[in-house]
Amino acid sequence: MNTYLQQGLIKLQWGIYYLHKFWISTKHFIQEQFNKNLYTRILFTNVTAFAIVLIVLVMFSNFMVKQVIYSEIQQELLREAKRVNFALLEQTDKGWSLPPDQQTGSQNRGQQDLLKYLADIYDAKITIFDIEGKITAISAEQEMVPGSRIEDKYLKLFKKGSVATLQTIEKDTGQPVFAAVVPMGDNDEALHNGILLETSSSNFDLSLSKMHLYMVSGGMVLLLFIIIISVYLAVCISRPISRLAATAAEICRGSYVPQCKELPLEEINVLGGQLDKLAERQQKIQAESGRMEEERTRLFAEISHELRTPLTSVQGFVEAIRDGIVQDDALRERYLNTIYTQTIHINRLVDDILELSRLESGNITVEKLPVDLNALAHGVAMSMEPVANRANTSIFVDIKSEKAIMLGDADRLEQVIRNLLKNAIRATENGIIRVEVESCQGKVALSIEDNGAGIAPEDLTRIWERFYRIKNQREEHMGEKGSGLGLVIVKKLVQLQNGSIDVTSQLGKGTIFHISFPAFDPKPNETR
Repeated sequence: MNTYLQQGLIKLQWGIYYLHKFWISTKHFIQEQFNKNLYTRILFTNVTAFAIVLIVLVMFSNFMVKQVIYSEIQQELLREAKRVNFALLEQTDKGWSLPPDQQTGSQNRGQQDLLKYLADIYDAKITIFDIEGKITAISAEQEMVPGSRIEDKYLKLFKKGSVATLQTIEKDTGQPVFAAVVPMGDNDEALHNGILLETSSSNFDLSLSKMHLYMVSGGMVLLLFIIIISVYLAVCISRPISRLAATAAEICRGSYVPQCKELPLEEINVLGGQLDKLAERQQKIQAESGRMEEERTRLFAEISHELRTPLTSVQGFVEAIRDGIVQDDALRERYLNTIYTQTIHINRLVDDILELSRLESGNITVEKLPVDLNALAHGVAMSMEPVANRANTSIFVDIKSEKAIMLGDADRLEQVIRNLLKNAIRATENGIIRVEVESCQGKVALSIEDNGAGIAPEDLTRIWERFYRIKNQREEHMGEKGSGLGLVIVKKLVQLQNGSIDVTSQLGKGTIFHISFPAFDPKPNETR
């Protein structure tokens, strides 16, 4: 016995194990399918939601229909009990108040026939009982046993003296049974006998089963319709999203071409438009990156070229001195002066390259404060007069406005004016340099004019390029060589201070640089 019990427990454990394993795998499969993609999620969600709603609706309707129908059955059964009571009172010769042992054979047979007739009419079992609960007559003759009684619950209702209905469950079939208890006779008479009507709901259950069948059939049709709608909706939503995912992948690869194709959903259209903008921006960034890379490569090549020439010259002179080729002291001195000059040029070139790099990368900040351009231009011109006098050149400052205030960095503005004056002195010999400051129409204008060698038309368009130098006799005569970055730095500094710069020149007649800045007009203090 113990062996069989142990084997049964082992089989039960294995059954529970396999059932748990099946549930875990089924749950995992459902979660995997649900999270697979948007298409399956929409379809699964809609079908599941509809199935749950259908089940709840069937259960709720079943409950409500049962409640309504059961209430109607009880009310109808109560009316039938009253009719039976009226029909029995009409038969005064039946001896309803007499116990069965005191009734004659004809009375007993008449009661039985009448009860059968009424039971067939109302489709119910009719029972007559006395105040003690003993059955005196019943429509079902086969159930008539001497000394049989009705159930206590019906007797309690009867003793209350009022009509009542009751719903119970039949023990054998489990089907609901409805009963109505009414006192037999008029309401004014004393209670001696009672009438019990009992009926089952078999016909109603058949009708309810048919209703369930119709609802399930209709639900299946609706479920098929929901599946079709869900598939269509899932395709309409998932297909544009899949297309956008492919678009994003193309953008990542850098091979996407923006398209203006309208998609069915507004939100998808907005997202598609943003992806197009992102693709355009990426293409611009790639183009700008390519341009910057080309510019960087060209800059390195230009820097290498600009440094190679003076370094080669310095290397040659140093090797000549080191190898003892130069024996003459005067020649050695000239070589050393050349080496020194080239070294100064290299230092100036490196300094200009570093400053231009900081300007282009945005590492140089300009502190903008009110600056009096009249005083600044006059001070820089006075500091440059000794350099100009060595070339027999005079600097004149022409102040045309009493106030020429602007927002800018005084140190950077001084650097701009000094570089332009230095270029003018290089290009001018035995001439005049005129510095003019004027304020009008919300602008502060600065112009530097010389009557020197001028700039050729083919050179005028290239003076803003890096490392581009204009060849003139003054530069060689002064023993200086520009870096070719001065004007580029000047233009960057002017632009950083919201200004603009322009140049006009005629070969052999001179050059004029025009610089313009927004004027600073402080608001006057309000008077009380």
